[in-house]
Amino acid sequence: ANHGSHHVIPISTYRNILFILIALTVATVAFAPPVSGLDIGFFSVILAFLIATIKAALVLAVFMGLKYDNKLNLAIFLTSIFLLFTLLFFCAGDIWTRIFETSTL
Repeated sequence: ANHGSHHVIPISTYRNILFILIALTVATVAFAPPVSGLDIGFFSVILAFLIATIKAALVLAVFMGLKYDNKLNLAIFLTSIFLLFTLLFFCAGDIWTRIFETSTL
């Protein structure tokens, strides 16, 4: 019913998101083992992916307008992400469960 309307986002919101994205980028670089020397093993990868996910969610919600858009668009986006992860999960499971054979030649 509300076709053609556009949500106006205040410039302060954009400014705040910009500062948050810059801070998260600095955190990503600060937690990188080659830069900081902080080596927490496998958790450094998890931390990097967590920070990247937060940054992507902010960009999707505010800059791409999913926060203010029709909820159907959000559902379509989340469904596609779910299907992508499902595909990657089954591909990784296939590779991890293969039996490697050695040649007798």
